Amino acid sequence: MPESWVNLGGRLGADLHLDLTGTGGKRAALITALREAVRSGRLAPGTRLPPYRSLAADLGLARNTVADAYAELVAEGWLAAVQGSGTRVASRAEPLTAARTPKPVPEAPKPRFDLRQGRPDATAFPRTEWLAAARRALNVAPHDTFGPGDPRGRPELREALARYLARARGVRTSPERIVVCSGFAHALRLLFPAVLPGPLAVEAYGLPFHRSIFRHAGIGTIPLALDENGARVDELTAPAVLLTPAHQFPTGGPLHHDRRTAVLDHVRATGGVLVEDDYDGEFRYDRKPVGAVQGLDPEHVVYVGSVSKSLSPALRLGWLVLPAALVDAVLAVKGEREAWTGVLDQLTLAEFLESGAYDQHIRRMRQRYRRRRDALVTALAERAPHVEPTGIAAGLHAVLRLPPGTERSAVKAAAWQGLALDGLAPFRHPDATGSTMDGLVVGYAAPPEHAYPAALDALCRALPPA
Repeated sequence: MPESWVNLGGRLGADLHLDLTGTGGKRAALITALREAVRSGRLAPGTRLPPYRSLAADLGLARNTVADAYAELVAEGWLAAVQGSGTRVASRAEPLTAARTPKPVPEAPKPRFDLRQGRPDATAFPRTEWLAAARRALNVAPHDTFGPGDPRGRPELREALARYLARARGVRTSPERIVVCSGFAHALRLLFPAVLPGPLAVEAYGLPFHRSIFRHAGIGTIPLALDENGARVDELTAPAVLLTPAHQFPTGGPLHHDRRTAVLDHVRATGGVLVEDDYDGEFRYDRKPVGAVQGLDPEHVVYVGSVSKSLSPALRLGWLVLPAALVDAVLAVKGEREAWTGVLDQLTLAEFLESGAYDQHIRRMRQRYRRRRDALVTALAERAPHVEPTGIAAGLHAVLRLPPGTERSAVKAAAWQGLALDGLAPFRHPDATGSTMDGLVVGYAAPPEHAYPAALDALCRALPPA
């Protein structure tokens, strides 16, 4: 007898696969199949089975055959027949697999407050405005929207990005030079090693996740020391360099204009390229906006941005603004079809940018994050004046400089206070030389508004005494 699919019918409208193969006749095969479905958990306790007449019709069996099978399984305790409720899987008919499943290991309680860097306030995502933009974009989307995706990204988004980046970040580009990606990590994987073989100069402090991408790609990284003016680009030897010039991550501060000029002179002379990570360039508080380095030399800078800080990392939307000579090479790595970013999200972001909703959201969040930054600075001045916050003129985090030798104990104390935050040490390049800095990297964007005062109170309690 062949295998069969059965519709459970009624309001469920769900399909059930029953394997009716085997020996012993139709009745025995049906009983075995139903037992297996219950035993394996595919039919959970309480699931209502179709009336025997419907099941008989679906399987092509005699009604008496199905009725007898139900009766036997009721007698065995696998099923339960209740007047007016039909036949259901018995509440005691637990799947055997559940008995063999080991009990979950208790997890440590989650921190009460999240002060980790790189996380925007998830409660502030502009749901209403985003939904309105999605509806408008979908209503006017051309039919080719629903075909295979273009690896360059939707033209509507690339055109909107070209206009926005020129206006807000001083980027000089055209839509043909923009390639949509799923974020900065994806951009690195598109560039290295196929397009840029390395080695690569990087800042002495940066995200360890990015360094792991280079390591797995076989790209050697050379750390550049940092001072109050940013990366020491006078130490450059590699033709390619990755910098966060608008707001050095994580220590803070922009790259000095003389060093901007120097790094461009270096990549021109060596035939190299600067990869510019503009991860939170929209959020500045106490200084004028620092434009993108890309605007000074579009043919020697790869500008990379995303909405991970400004909107949400869940959107998985980013972009590369490329020198003309690198566009085809990046597209060859990406492939013939878009496999990373949803086309509807691309169209929604394009509409969000063009309608002005993105600018409104940025201004609103800039004010919110500035208030949080100010509250952090005030709390430290009142309760821990010996702790110096740095990198606070822009961004979504601050670095709290600590006395030497106190970082590890401060991270542990923060955990006891229910705080999730990072010490500065993990961000240091393993090959970096010179003196180390003790500190905490405190992201002040993530906690919801109602929880932020308590988070600051817990942070101050965790800080080492003077």
